[in-house]
Amino acid sequence: MAKDFRAMELSNESGNPSIHEQSELSRRALISGGLSAWMFTVFGSTTSFAQIPSPQTISRLGFKGIAADSLDRLVVPDGYTAQVLAPWGEAVGVIGNMPAWKLDGSNSAADQAAQMGMHHDGLHFYALGKDRGLLVMNHEYTDDGLLHTDGIKTWSAEKVLKAQAAHGISVIEVELKNNVWDMVRPSKYARRLTTNTPFALGGPAAGHPMMKTAADPQGRMVAGTLNNCASGKTPWGTYLSGEENWAFYFDAGKNLDAHQKRWGLREKGLYRWPEFDTRFDVVKNPNEPNRFGWVVEVDPMDPTSTPIKRTALGRAAHEGAWVAVTKEKRAVVYSGEDARFEYIYKFVSRDAIKEATATQTKAQVNKELLDYGTLYVARFDADGTGKWLPLVHGQGGLNAANGFADLGEVVIKARQASDLLGGTKMDRPEWLAIDQVSKEVFCTLTNNSQRGEAGKPAPDAANPVTNNVMGNVIRWKENNDFDATTFAWNHLVFAGDPENERLAAKPRPVKTGAATDIFACPDGLALDSRGVLWIQTDAHASQMYKGELKNIGNNQMLACDQATGEIRRFLTGPTNCEITGCTWSDDARTMFINVQHPGETASDRSDPEFPDKFSNWPSGVKGARPRSATVVIRKNDGGVIGA
Repeated sequence: MAKDFRAMELSNESGNPSIHEQSELSRRALISGGLSAWMFTVFGSTTSFAQIPSPQTISRLGFKGIAADSLDRLVVPDGYTAQVLAPWGEAVGVIGNMPAWKLDGSNSAADQAAQMGMHHDGLHFYALGKDRGLLVMNHEYTDDGLLHTDGIKTWSAEKVLKAQAAHGISVIEVELKNNVWDMVRPSKYARRLTTNTPFALGGPAAGHPMMKTAADPQGRMVAGTLNNCASGKTPWGTYLSGEENWAFYFDAGKNLDAHQKRWGLREKGLYRWPEFDTRFDVVKNPNEPNRFGWVVEVDPMDPTSTPIKRTALGRAAHEGAWVAVTKEKRAVVYSGEDARFEYIYKFVSRDAIKEATATQTKAQVNKELLDYGTLYVARFDADGTGKWLPLVHGQGGLNAANGFADLGEVVIKARQASDLLGGTKMDRPEWLAIDQVSKEVFCTLTNNSQRGEAGKPAPDAANPVTNNVMGNVIRWKENNDFDATTFAWNHLVFAGDPENERLAAKPRPVKTGAATDIFACPDGLALDSRGVLWIQTDAHASQMYKGELKNIGNNQMLACDQATGEIRRFLTGPTNCEITGCTWSDDARTMFINVQHPGETASDRSDPEFPDKFSNWPSGVKGARPRSATVVIRKNDGGVIGA
């Protein structure tokens, strides 16, 4: 099941996703310093970024880059130690409910609801004082072949409940003692949010007719969250989680309407949940899909609080959500859709961020901040400038005559609204990172092998690579402040292997003199406190170890020093995993990342060039179930990570 799901994710295009990704790579190149002018010269921009120092500037990267690796192990640079923490199946530490992990997969659904979920993804750290804090993380999807004792040979309501319990979000408490981080169990903060946890609806879609179901006639309370991918941490101390490939969980039947097709629903989904949970039978519950695809907000410091789906941020296949703050203290939330030819959004809050009071925390006083404001979709123009187009009911044709009766329908149909407004269809925009000082925003465009195919959108200025299977990182700078409606943009880097150059993958800038370790399919992205940009990769198992990716090895994590243009490999993961999620302790001396789906299989087992490479990470025991896990990385001398 996992291999099919991940292949669908790789080729996620609404309405007609394909299973196989072609292994064609674009050559890697970095735009920095004078090369920033390349993009603006080509496209005639009158706006530019601040000039970046030349590659002769002293590097801020204080580690020796490691080689690409294809073995079933996790590798970090000399002078660093990596420690596995909180793998799938470990009890999160709920008081009075800490079931043990069972090697044979015989844990019950009730057990799983109190244990770490499967396939760790986005995560953030929330300090509870020195050397102690909370880790909050997503669990994106399940591999039912590993989750259950006998895999999917049989199917039952219990298996559905267990799979649903392995999705969602975990809150765990961690502590550093004797230079080792460990889970604090039990913990009053420990919590699991699953596909059956009550979630409130906030914003313009709350109570909307398109959100009402027989189980929720008011349209204000949803059972659960699922396919949670990347995450964001708000300035008021909450956690934002994106609901990504939710469409694959539904069976929609044969008679899909235009709205259902635009959102990628299919006659049969990739999971068998509808057989025992009719919520996911669209014929019986046609509005249930509208209740997923939102950004979810969680207050990790209050385990009694109800998480909320923030509908003002728009419905999408949300990778995640990241928050900037304007000069007037308003929140600006950026997000992208991990889907071919979909969009990049931002939301600007109506109100300023409030400070805590004597009786309420900062999270509590800002409880409704993300329910009121304006949602925009990005348009990247060929001259290196761009515009944010408002998704406001009554403007730009977003009216009843065009299928948008009110603002609630606009945010529920954010894709259709963006189609009408003319947003730029991107090459799978995934993680973002925001530089609050320079006001630059970075976004990974992971890949899109269908770019330029017959009947598909042609290459454009922002997505210039035909058959873009290696991906790139785009960046933009708002004009004056984060709530501006115009911006300047260019590309930071194109991924690939220079030895596998394709002449068809044009246009692209020339290579700089900066050292650049090769990588493929940029996905995760994070800025540290020193301004170093960390890039994580997610090439699918069906792409790896052959063709143009043969030299790139397992998925990895790299550090980009923007001052020098250098990109240096910092970490490689075990066989067929994805490296994802990145957060730091407040002193920047501990990095937490996630290793997801080690041992993932290729989508086509018949391919003789790609024998499935199974994993037993992290245990190393032959035949053991591979387990996604958080990894703690420390410098042996106790110094700042990467310095």
